[in-house]
Amino acid sequence: MDPDMNIVSGWTAGREIVIMDGSTVVAGPRRIRRSLGMMAASAVVVAVTACSTSSSGSTSNTAAGGGSKKITVVAAENFWGSIAAQLGGDRVTVTSIIDNPDADPHDYEPTPADGRAIAGARLFIDNGVGYDPWAAKLAAANPVDGRTALTIGDLVGTKDEDNPHRWYNPDDVTKVIDEVTADYKKIAPADAGYFDQQRASFTATTLKPYTDLIATIKKTYEGTPVGASESIFAMQSPALGLNLLTPQAFLRAISEGTDPTAADKATIDDQIKTRKIKVYVYNSQNSTPDVQRQVDAAKAANIPVTAITETLTPAGASFQDWQVAQLESLRKALAQATGK
Repeated sequence: MDPDMNIVSGWTAGREIVIMDGSTVVAGPRRIRRSLGMMAASAVVVAVTACSTSSSGSTSNTAAGGGSKKITVVAAENFWGSIAAQLGGDRVTVTSIIDNPDADPHDYEPTPADGRAIAGARLFIDNGVGYDPWAAKLAAANPVDGRTALTIGDLVGTKDEDNPHRWYNPDDVTKVIDEVTADYKKIAPADAGYFDQQRASFTATTLKPYTDLIATIKKTYEGTPVGASESIFAMQSPALGLNLLTPQAFLRAISEGTDPTAADKATIDDQIKTRKIKVYVYNSQNSTPDVQRQVDAAKAANIPVTAITETLTPAGASFQDWQVAQLESLRKALAQATGK
């Protein structure tokens, strides 16, 4: 199979697609794109496996380092890749597969190059919790002796139906920092002291603006009612002490690309119209018609609106700079809404 073949033969004007066998699939736009990503992953698996079987010994040696002094790390998403790179310093080389602010990891269609990168990694990091199933599929199709795999969802003990946006949970970020450091020390025990120093500096100094701003927002605005467009903010709002009033079913539906109920939309409309929420937070990388309508309504009601994104923005930003910029925007919106 040609991994670059056009699996989708056509889009209709609505929500239907026709796939290779001529059958029609009806689903929400985001769910459609996820299924396409899985079909693309299958094509990539075939291509990468075909390449690997011809010289499995050399593939294993490459993954084991091949004499290189640096640990080769591949992260499915750049938010985890940024943290891994900063913890590893000059002892690691990190590649993030999702590194474009315009890309949605839910919908990503992997390439043969992605499969080769994962096959050559000493440490592979994916998010899990159904967020990037294509990544685990590629890794499983290219087993390599000596490769360490870190799935964040497994690390923090999530279930399949749990919120996948773990990088917006500060406690989970701390767990990832600890685990990545531990993995580096296992892979390169001679550099254990260096990795301990990197972790200490990263948590005490580099992340301090991030952790300080979280504490400041919680101290100043704890209990403030807010609304949001999807479940990505449901991971962060408890750490900030904010009272997220948006129905959980609506947050999940927008995140998963399914249709929210009319009752949930009516509830949110009322929360905006009656100004029960002080700030509205939306994911600008997933602004559906329902979300855009709510954004417009919030602005019309003079409710401050602030945006967040799923991946590093702008391109090349560090995890902490990205998060601090968003938190600072949220702090300003809360100040405008409350006068504090």
